[in-house]
Amino acid sequence: MYTLGDLAQRLGLAFSGDAQRPLTGLASLAAAGPGQLAFLADRKYLAQLGATRAGAVIVHPDFAAQCPADCLLSDAPYLSFARASQLFDRSPPPVPGIHRAAVVAADARVHPQASVGPHAVVEPGAVLERGAVLGAGAYLGHGSRLGAGTRVFPQAVIYHDVQVGEHCVIHSQAVLGADGFGFAPGPEGWEKICQLGGVRIGNHVEIGACTTVDRGALEHTVIADNVIIDNLVQIAHNCRIGKNTAIAGCTGLAGSTIIGANCTLAGGVGVVGHVEICDNVHVTGMTMVTRSITEPGSYSSGTPMAPTRDWKRSAVRFSQLDSMQRRLAALENER
Repeated sequence: MYTLGDLAQRLGLAFSGDAQRPLTGLASLAAAGPGQLAFLADRKYLAQLGATRAGAVIVHPDFAAQCPADCLLSDAPYLSFARASQLFDRSPPPVPGIHRAAVVAADARVHPQASVGPHAVVEPGAVLERGAVLGAGAYLGHGSRLGAGTRVFPQAVIYHDVQVGEHCVIHSQAVLGADGFGFAPGPEGWEKICQLGGVRIGNHVEIGACTTVDRGALEHTVIADNVIIDNLVQIAHNCRIGKNTAIAGCTGLAGSTIIGANCTLAGGVGVVGHVEICDNVHVTGMTMVTRSITEPGSYSSGTPMAPTRDWKRSAVRFSQLDSMQRRLAALENER
């Protein structure tokens, strides 16, 4: 529990109202009760602001007069909400030490303040720095490293030669360092290309549940600092992802894709291999990127949703475009 005054001080915000008002958690404007803190990040929810029962609201100063509750005044309410959520986080803290049911190689290096959960496996040459956490049933392969403060949740798998930086989060059942999809056609079928590179992950990176980051074929797959990757994302071998880029769920990057800094890829985006996306690009949901993007901006592909009957008509017309263009060209040539 925090008082309104406590929160204002911890978040570096001005406030209006009762400094001693107790606040026990966060909730939406519509659901919050008198002991909870809500926030307004989009003016389209102004009607909910007027009707809220929240004890206090994080709000831009421009809307403070319309708030019926006490206020925390922020020029960036959504960012302040994110910081407040960290104060109210109830995730159980890890306990330093190696659980008796863990399997840790004799020459692995585990810092005394690191945590290795039950049935986790730490292979020879692996390293857990100060405050690193390897959850229950997780696997850390030969020569791999978890930087200080990095947390790996249960049942994630980190193969050999994967270096994870400081203060990263790897969620459950993520797989880092599996083989890239490399095969050569031979006279008797496909022959495997051994993937000889590793994976290099910077600091403050978050990787979602069931996401896969493949190792490089010859050079490393690289994810730079402050990248955030959602659940169920595929990062193929030798991809390189620049600082502060965000990738939403069900996106797939084919091999040797290079993505610049400060990019966002929305859900379901597909990127073919060996293309480059420059800095400051936004790719909207379900877009198929088939060539390099060299100018910052927003890019889209595909067709928007429509009633099925209308969409089927449009699909027929798509197939007619080539013949229509040929007829149009013939008519123009007759002039």
